[in-house]
Amino acid sequence: MKYFFFLFLFFIEYCTAETLIQALEPVKGLNTQKVKLGEMLFFDPEFSRDGTVSCASCHKPENAWADSRAVSIGVYGRKGKINSPTVLNAVYNFKQFWNGRADSLEEQIEGPIHQTFEMDMNAQLIEEKIKKNSFYKTTFLKIYGSKDNLYKHFVDAIVEYEKSLTTPGAKFDRYLQGKVSLTQKEQKGYNLFRMYGCITCHNGVNVGGNSFQKLGIVIPYEDCYGDRYEVTNREFDRCVYKVPTLRNLEKTAPYFHDASAKTLKEAIQTMAYHNLGFEIDSDDVASIEAFLKSLSADVSKKGNADD
Repeated sequence: MKYFFFLFLFFIEYCTAETLIQALEPVKGLNTQKVKLGEMLFFDPEFSRDGTVSCASCHKPENAWADSRAVSIGVYGRKGKINSPTVLNAVYNFKQFWNGRADSLEEQIEGPIHQTFEMDMNAQLIEEKIKKNSFYKTTFLKIYGSKDNLYKHFVDAIVEYEKSLTTPGAKFDRYLQGKVSLTQKEQKGYNLFRMYGCITCHNGVNVGGNSFQKLGIVIPYEDCYGDRYEVTNREFDRCVYKVPTLRNLEKTAPYFHDASAKTLKEAIQTMAYHNLGFEIDSDDVASIEAFLKSLSADVSKKGNADD
């Protein structure tokens, strides 16, 4: 009975899914000066305890602002506990971190700054470093008009930069806008994506990032650390995570919180097995992969901001 119930849900989603994914647009009204300052801070390792780790150490441009390692390496070679997701288009996420423990980008930044196995800093140390750097000291005063609240302004500048890290112009966005057509394989993959019900969780402007969902709905997933349960302590939230964005997915391997899937094909097969309860054939996997790659855009730019 449960199997047919899921099929019914997927059928409904398939019939109504055409508007569930929206084309991505850059954030408007960003402050260019703050974006430029935020970019410098994002890439500056001086704002870590041992001067070796920056935000970009764990969110690497060459990996579409994700980390190709299973876990990131923080100050003094300390290892993280979970795979670092991309910060591209993070402004569109309804929560931040895998378990959604941060409600905003401002709150998210507080995590790695203070975490002992990441940057291991505090507000006082960061303000001291700003005051000792004549360029930063002058720039903060010029932009914010005050010598006070330097840590607050430090966070604000990085948030403004992260808001600029959007990736409009993916082929699928242009398809939604009626500008291009998908290839036969991409179209088949999109149809399968809807038919199998993937779009039930992966939708919206970020094709994810807008809900919490269980990993292992049908066949339980074994290793569910760092999940929503760690925030709420509710049994219902075991193995529940914020749904990750699928944008630029082909460039953000490895996949899942535990980095267990090394390739996009493997990630598709894993999700089908655990959340659908069956294996899908290789042709369907290849078609879905082709569709997912149409969600990739140019990630070479370090930010999109209004002049």
